[in-house]
Amino acid sequence: MTDAPRPSTPRLNRQVCFAMYSASRAATAAYRPLLDELNLTYPQYLVMLVLWEDQPRGVRELGEELGLDSGTLSPLLKRLEALGFVERRRSAADERRVEVFLTAAGTALSARAAAVPQRLADAAGLSTAELDQLRETLGRLTAALHSAR
Repeated sequence: MTDAPRPSTPRLNRQVCFAMYSASRAATAAYRPLLDELNLTYPQYLVMLVLWEDQPRGVRELGEELGLDSGTLSPLLKRLEALGFVERRRSAADERRVEVFLTAAGTALSARAAAVPQRLADAAGLSTAELDQLRETLGRLTAALHSAR
């Protein structure tokens, strides 16, 4: 028979990091069939969300906003370009800068993607207020952890 854990022993089910990890994996899995309908992966969807908000965006700017390095972002953009959703062009003002533009197909995809957030919220079974609170809490946590580095 095993001894009961000591009170100071960390428990997996009490760890915030594990709860966030599990929730992230579950959310990504829930997004997968929704995004398959759009022919997008989750990281590609995030890029498209940024571009649907405002475009063109510089590659560096996209990377900063999404927290992705160029080694991760470049293949994403290449695939989105192959799908016909975006176009990369050198800036006329500064040839060192590469800007990402939505194509007509990329812009049109926004209408099909509009239902994704609500479908995910429905799958989560949380109210809009609960989801807003969760997002705000996670945003504060992220900011605090970034500043603690």
